[in-house]
Amino acid sequence: MGNTYEETKYILKKYNIHANKNLGQNFLINENIINKIVESANITKEDLIIEIGPGLGTLTAKLLEKAGKLIAIELDKKMLSILTNRFNLYNNFELINNDILKTDLKEIINRNLSSNNELKNVKIVANLPYYITTPIIMKLLEEKLEIDTITVMVQKEVAERLIAIPGTKNSGAITYSVYYYAEAKKVVDVPKNSFIPEPEVNSEVIQLTIRKNSIINVKDEKLLFKLIKQAFMQRRKTLINALGNLEIIKNKEQISGILQELGIDLKVRGEVLSIEQFAQIADKLKNI
Repeated sequence: MGNTYEETKYILKKYNIHANKNLGQNFLINENIINKIVESANITKEDLIIEIGPGLGTLTAKLLEKAGKLIAIELDKKMLSILTNRFNLYNNFELINNDILKTDLKEIINRNLSSNNELKNVKIVANLPYYITTPIIMKLLEEKLEIDTITVMVQKEVAERLIAIPGTKNSGAITYSVYYYAEAKKVVDVPKNSFIPEPEVNSEVIQLTIRKNSIINVKDEKLLFKLIKQAFMQRRKTLINALGNLEIIKNKEQISGILQELGIDLKVRGEVLSIEQFAQIADKLKNI
């Protein structure tokens, strides 16, 4: 960890900074992990990189060397002067002080791609705060942004859910969303001692490659995800009972009829269904 650890300690002392627990801050000091993130993101001068929550700029420094342009989106005002001082000599660095969930990424991407002919691809790289991992990932996927990959560090337990195959034991409602929009894979495990302060949990770097073509055809995306969410909110119930309370469903007999038509066991729980089966149920309901 050597240099990165010493450098991080020096910056924290120089600016009298302490990790902000409310913002889920833990500063990455493991050089091998930093290199692995950069390497897996496969960055070239044709890439616009959007880094979410750069903090002290440890990962930023490595990304800037390879990227055509890097836009850092940082919420913590205390980090702004550190980032500005560190990278003010780079002409491919832009810093935005904002909450990522309130940031118009579509506008940022369009503006940069249209004003710079050398930028061809957009990649997201981030060490995400654990407490808002899911909302951030869902924003990046649901807004259907013109991005190629999302390389992020998240809590290990969450990572396992994000990269699971729908219908397997690690899957949750978000598994289906991620699978629908992207191909997900594990990059590397990150032990707790890779940070200061040390978090209570281990982490994992994962990469989502955005699908250019839809993996399934479904008539109503919103309805599909509504069914999945409802099934997982009451995952211990059978699918018939879990979906029975939805306003679009007249009665449980209606769901029973659909399941029978599709050859699905009436006692099935939603958590074991594939995304294709949920899409078939959604299409049947849409027709009705």
